[in-house]
Amino acid sequence: MFLIEAFVYIGTIAFAISGSLIAIKKNLDIFGVILLGLTTALAGGVIRDLMIGNIPPTNLADPQYFLVSLLASLATILFYDKIDKFEHGITFSDAIGLGVFTAVGANAAISLDYSQPFLIVAMGLVTGIGGGVLRDVFVREIPFVFRKEIYGIASIAGSIALISTYELLSPTISLYICLTVTLTIRMLAVKCKWNVPVVHKKAAVKKGTVNY
Repeated sequence: MFLIEAFVYIGTIAFAISGSLIAIKKNLDIFGVILLGLTTALAGGVIRDLMIGNIPPTNLADPQYFLVSLLASLATILFYDKIDKFEHGITFSDAIGLGVFTAVGANAAISLDYSQPFLIVAMGLVTGIGGGVLRDVFVREIPFVFRKEIYGIASIAGSIALISTYELLSPTISLYICLTVTLTIRMLAVKCKWNVPVVHKKAAVKKGTVNY
C-alpha cells in the first residue's frame, strides 16, 4: 500500500497544480488561486465521504492532504512560468491522480461493506472527477470531463476492473489494477487523441423557420 499512498500524494499535488494553473490563467487573486487548487485536489474525496456517511471527511480530518495541496498551490504561484511549461508532465501526473483517486474512492465504498457495483463505480468516479468538475464550475467553464476527451470513462473502467478482481485477488492488487487500467486508458486517449463523440444539434428548416 506504500506505493498507493505515494501516488495519492502525487495525484493530490497534480490536481492542486492544475487547479492553480487555471486560476492564474483566469486572473484570480492569490486567495482564489489557492482555493481553486485546494478544491481541485480535495473536493472529490470530501464529496465521496459525505455521500457514504464517512464524517468528518478524511481530507478534512487529516491535515497532511490540505497542507500538501496548499504548498503545491503556493509553489505554482511562485514558479508559474516554469511549471506551466511542463504540460505533458502535469497531464501524466493528473492521470495518475485520476487513477489513484478512482481506486481509493471505489475501495472506500467496498470497505464500508457496500456491495452494489453501481454505487462502488459512482464513488470511484466522484472521487476521481469531483474536484475537477467543481474547479471548472467555479471559473465558469464547461467541466473538462463533459468535453470530448476520454476522462470519466477511464475512471469508470478502472472501478469496474477493481470490482471484477476484488474477490479473485487481494484488495491491494485490485487497487493497483484499477490504477493501471484508469491510467492506461487516460494516457492512450491523450496520445491517440481518442474522443467521445460530440452530440450536435441539428437544425430543421420548416416553412421558413428554424427549429432547434
